[in-house]
Amino acid sequence: MVDIRDTKTDSRAKSVGTRKRDPERTIRTIIEAARQEFAEHGYDGARTDRIAALTGMSKGVLYHHYNSKDDLFVAVLEDIYQELRSQNEALVLDVFEPEEGIRQLIAHTYNYFATHPEFIVLVNSENLMKAVHLEKSESVRSMFAPLSTRLGELIDRGQEQGIFRRDVDIVELYISIVGLGYFFLANRWTLSVVFNRNLLADGAEDLRLAHIIDVVLGYLRNVDAADR
Repeated sequence: MVDIRDTKTDSRAKSVGTRKRDPERTIRTIIEAARQEFAEHGYDGARTDRIAALTGMSKGVLYHHYNSKDDLFVAVLEDIYQELRSQNEALVLDVFEPEEGIRQLIAHTYNYFATHPEFIVLVNSENLMKAVHLEKSESVRSMFAPLSTRLGELIDRGQEQGIFRRDVDIVELYISIVGLGYFFLANRWTLSVVFNRNLLADGAEDLRLAHIIDVVLGYLRNVDAADR
């Protein structure tokens, strides 16, 4: 006997059934669609109906997991920061000599921003709103404690060897590592116009990365030891 059921309807039913049985997959699907929507349209321009359409779910399913667009944006911010943390954790710093460890951390961080432009867009959007959503997140506040510890240990080793200065603030150092790359990657279109230099040309990103490494290592070096 031939089965004459609507195969599309049947497929949709199976998909819905799978999501019901796998809430983690449902949440992952929602987050990925929301990341795309917020990155393309910003917080104010993002629409939950478009997010629902991207997921193939109803808005009711979205609001079952997230009470509002605000809650969904908080979840997206937590997701991108968790992804950055995971990338940082994948870099094992203690196998490198101190200066090489700093080079690796700078390159690792810079390359993450270069290959994840949505991170820059989403964080810029949140900064325009003065972090009103990020303040609601408890998890983000503790995400970078492990990296701070590992970076501190790397600096300690450099200080013990006499090659790094003693007065290094780990938070200030990491902000500089992030900021020197982030600012360039977020603003290279306007910077290209202002300085009449094509900062989008092949090799421009590599040149900037080399400069950042030189600047940070120049700050860290123990000048007194170098003069002896």
